[in-house]
Amino acid sequence: MNIIAVKDQVEGGKKAFELIRQGIEGNNARVLGLATGSTPVTLYEEMVKSDLDCSHLIAINLDEYVGLKETDSQSYRTFMNEHLFNAKPFKESYVPDGMAADADAECARYDQIIANNPIDIQVLGIGTNGHIGFNEPGAPFDSTTRKVDLVESTIESNKRFFEKKEDVPTQAYSMGIGSILKAKEIILIAYGEAKADALKGMIEGPKTEDCPASALQDHANIYVIADEAALSKLSK
Repeated sequence: MNIIAVKDQVEGGKKAFELIRQGIEGNNARVLGLATGSTPVTLYEEMVKSDLDCSHLIAINLDEYVGLKETDSQSYRTFMNEHLFNAKPFKESYVPDGMAADADAECARYDQIIANNPIDIQVLGIGTNGHIGFNEPGAPFDSTTRKVDLVESTIESNKRFFEKKEDVPTQAYSMGIGSILKAKEIILIAYGEAKADALKGMIEGPKTEDCPASALQDHANIYVIADEAALSKLSK
């Protein structure tokens, strides 16, 4: 596990972009697994202002809220359009369908997309409870795309993006941990003291479903980009 310490989110975005650019131009990476939320925003800013050509790339997003149309201002499709895709169109960009009538069929459809397009580089954030994607504590390490119930701490963390807590969706479609682990390279980004316990559990704790991110201990090619506050509880 390669740990890269950065001073802030701006430097973190630059470091993450360097790794992605290296993967695309040096290792012929073509499929990017992408994340949403505030953590990867500076990465996407770096991608947008760069001369990187994304027209041959495929993006597969980690997750989407259940019950939100892709045109909803809080949907992850809208987030990705506004922060990346509108400025840097990809050849294909996949996000789960939050309005799917048949959850099982939607999960199977998304698993097939992943199978057809093996992920070269997967970008991840980490939740305060150690979740990756929306794989909350207790998620099986071999899981594939699922419709999941969001725990209270995740809903509480996400309410800042909505007018009121009651508007926050309580379910989501999420790529499973088993699918995430199949990515050839993983870049996990974390900022702030609130992520310190989760990062310690992921890196130094036992491998346990109580901390979903601890599954990454088995991955052969992972980079952790984090600021001093997020790294503050590591013993090494």
